[in-house]
Amino acid sequence: MTRAVYVNGAYRPYADAAVHVEDRGFQFADAVYEVIEVKARALVDATRHLDRLATSLAALSIPAPMSNAAWRLVIAETVRRNRVADGLVYLQVSRGAHPRDFLFPPAGTPPTVVCLARSIPQAKRAARAARGISVQTAPDIRWHRSNIKTVMLLPASLAKEAAKAAGADDAWFVDADGHVTEGASSNAWIVDREGRLVTRALGPALLPGITRRTLLDLLAREGIALVERPFTVAEAQTAREAFTTSATSLVMPVVAIDGRSIANGEPGTLTLRLRTLFHEVAEHTPLS
Repeated sequence: MTRAVYVNGAYRPYADAAVHVEDRGFQFADAVYEVIEVKARALVDATRHLDRLATSLAALSIPAPMSNAAWRLVIAETVRRNRVADGLVYLQVSRGAHPRDFLFPPAGTPPTVVCLARSIPQAKRAARAARGISVQTAPDIRWHRSNIKTVMLLPASLAKEAAKAAGADDAWFVDADGHVTEGASSNAWIVDREGRLVTRALGPALLPGITRRTLLDLLAREGIALVERPFTVAEAQTAREAFTTSATSLVMPVVAIDGRSIANGEPGTLTLRLRTLFHEVAEHTPLS
């Protein structure tokens, strides 16, 4: 349960937390966000998340509302007020509030800043990983700068809702050439017939996932072969294993794509091993 939310310099009760009706995040999706895992009262990969937040802000020419040191203070206090030991922190920064106009507001308009924290039971995530998830593919109808972590998430929401209607747990986007770009809120991976991990190389079509990046550190430590290239839905369906990566789900096994089981339809051994080892290489910043 979320008790308090940081909004523009004040900690407000959850029920009273609000932004202006003419906020550009609300009217134009002119905002960026980050989601950071909290594990055992420590932030996971906070440095990389805050660096990516700065990159997203710079890409949209939104002034940074505070330093990384100040962000850490706000995050720590938000986590404390919400009594989160395991869960997530959500940060959002919009260009601010101003009478509606497609042109940017005048220089000096203060950005709108939101930070909330929420508990997620570890057992719930572990149980989901133990059984794995199914995904449904969807045409990638997003804009051409999906590498910026903006709040323009309607295509992802539509894809996830369609997946749910089809009886699947999540969605993977597929480009015009039939290649998987990424998950609706995650990066997509497979283990090919030779045992190599395959994931799409970074570019405008997909988000540079922080969990993805930390997993690359783990692969290097473990000496596991990696190939960064596009792969098709058919290749994924016939792969040894498949999984997604994100801050909320970590390394999550995929056991079926478009109704077709991956291998024996159970979480892969390499996937589960990577999930078990992930926090050994991730950065952990204690909050208390």
